[in-house]
Amino acid sequence: MPDQSPEAKAKREGIKLEKRLRREVGRAIGDFNMIEAGDKVMVCLSGGKDSYAMLDLLMTLKTRAPIDFDLVAVNLDQKQPGFPETVLPNYLTDLGVDFHILEEDTYSLVTEMVPEGKTYCGWCSRFRRGILYRYAKEQGFTKIALGHHRDDLIETLFLNLFHGGKLKSMPPKLLSDDGGNVVIRPLAYCREKDLEDYATLRAFPIIPCNLCGSQDNLQRQVIKEMLVAWDKQFPGRIETIFRALSSVAPSQLLDRTLFNFEDLSAKPQRLLDIVNLS
Repeated sequence: MPDQSPEAKAKREGIKLEKRLRREVGRAIGDFNMIEAGDKVMVCLSGGKDSYAMLDLLMTLKTRAPIDFDLVAVNLDQKQPGFPETVLPNYLTDLGVDFHILEEDTYSLVTEMVPEGKTYCGWCSRFRRGILYRYAKEQGFTKIALGHHRDDLIETLFLNLFHGGKLKSMPPKLLSDDGGNVVIRPLAYCREKDLEDYATLRAFPIIPCNLCGSQDNLQRQVIKEMLVAWDKQFPGRIETIFRALSSVAPSQLLDRTLFNFEDLSAKPQRLLDIVNLS
C-alpha cells in the first residue's frame, strides 16, 4: 500500500509532472529534429519560469540522449531598473552549467522610442532578438533555444488572426530571416500550467519583467484571458485548437500560394462510371 500522506502524494505528483514534461520536450525535439549530434545550443534564459524549466529539462535530456551536444545558457541584461544582477550568475554557477551574461541597455532605447501609453513589447523583442542572433553567430552556436510553450503558440495564433489578419503562429523550429540562425522551441508541446507547477516544484529563482509587466491591457494578456475563459466553459477546447495547428487543409482556405485553385476543374467522367451511376 503506497504512502497516502500529503508529502508522499506531492512527491509522486512531482515525479509524474517531471516525466510528462521531459517526455513532451523529447517528443518535440524528435518530431522537428530540433537538436542533432554535435550541436552547440544557446539556451536563452530570461529569469522567467519557462526558460528555467527549458534549461532544466534540456540538461536532464542531455544526460540521457543517444547523441552528444552542448548547452550554454545565455542571459541578456537589458538594464531594467532594479534588475537583480546576481541572481542568474549565482544560480547558474551552482548548477554547474556554462553560461554568459550579455549587457545591453535596451531599456533606455525602448522607453525613449515608445510613446506614453503604448506597449514596449514589440521594440523590446526586436532589440533582444537582434542582440541574441548576433551573439549566436559570433560564438558559433548552431541552435538558439527559446522558452515558448504550447499556450504561447495558441495565443500568437489569435494575436495574428485578430490584429494582423494572418493565419500563423510560432513554429517549433525556425530559420531566421537572414538564414544565419536556427531557432528551436523545445517547450512547444508543454502546457503553461504544468510549467508553473514545475517552477514551484523546482523552486526556480524567478525574476519578473518589470518593463512589460508594469503595463496594462497588453493584447497578449487579453487573448490569454479569453482562452482561460474558454477552457473553463468548454474543457478540451484549447487542446483541440492546438491540434488544429498541425492539421491544416490548404484547399479549404483562401491562400492561392498554398493551393492551386486556378487550375482546379472537374475530371471528365469515364463511360463505365456513368453506366454504374445510372
